[in-house]
Amino acid sequence: MNKSEKTKYIQFSLTVSEGKWLIAYAISQMQSIRHAMENGKIIFKGGTTVSCVAELLTGTPLRICGRISRRGAVSSRIREGAAHSLLYSQGRITDIDEDYEDRILELGAEDIMITGANIIDIHGNAAMLAGSPAGNRCGRGVSAMTVEGAKVFIAAGLEKLIPGSVHDSIKNARRKGIDSSRGMACGLFPVIGELVTELEAIKEISNVSVIPIGKGGIAGAEGSCLFQAWGSESEITRLEAVLNLCYGKDISGNAESLMECSFPCAGCREHLSCGYKHGVSAFIQK
Repeated sequence: MNKSEKTKYIQFSLTVSEGKWLIAYAISQMQSIRHAMENGKIIFKGGTTVSCVAELLTGTPLRICGRISRRGAVSSRIREGAAHSLLYSQGRITDIDEDYEDRILELGAEDIMITGANIIDIHGNAAMLAGSPAGNRCGRGVSAMTVEGAKVFIAAGLEKLIPGSVHDSIKNARRKGIDSSRGMACGLFPVIGELVTELEAIKEISNVSVIPIGKGGIAGAEGSCLFQAWGSESEITRLEAVLNLCYGKDISGNAESLMECSFPCAGCREHLSCGYKHGVSAFIQK
């Protein structure tokens, strides 16, 4: 910081959706991402935060599969249309849903994998929910994410932060043997990479100090986070310029895929213990 510049302090809140876009803007301007855009490959693994990144870098939102809604852990009503996993290479985008595992194995040291997570902890560990057998193609391909040398970014907002250990959650979560579930029963598998939350995003965007000072919210701001940041006026101005791009932005994702599953649907054959499938009336939203 220039000694002549006075330290400026700001406080600002981000809804969950706004936080996703902040993370996406930060990732999109990383030097390693820009290098991969010009010289390598990038795989975007579907999820709402990663969809924000894909929109910014390729103009293409992703198909969203599993999600947690007011009805519990549910899936998309459709399984077709837009790509859930997308490959960017030499200016071209390719739907790789049918050969996801093989395409991951093609990644090398100059390439990037961008994925999300469903839970994170204070140690930087992350895990993803699996409602389908072995986590479907993503679960089966997860070990390949880091094996071939590609850099993995895990884009996950602070709403995913749990009070305990991700490892403990993985050890105890299960798909099978659940007596009842409000939505599909889920297990967890670990995701290894560099975690990018709103805190890392802010520091990537500008040279400031930042701490969270509040969490929660009502009236559509549930899960929001209140931050305090401070630094030189020029760096705060740089941060505020990106924040203004995020304020008011809604969820990213292919519009049709944002519609939830309902019984019966294509996922019913593989989802376990689902209260909607088994007619547990207490779980059915009136």
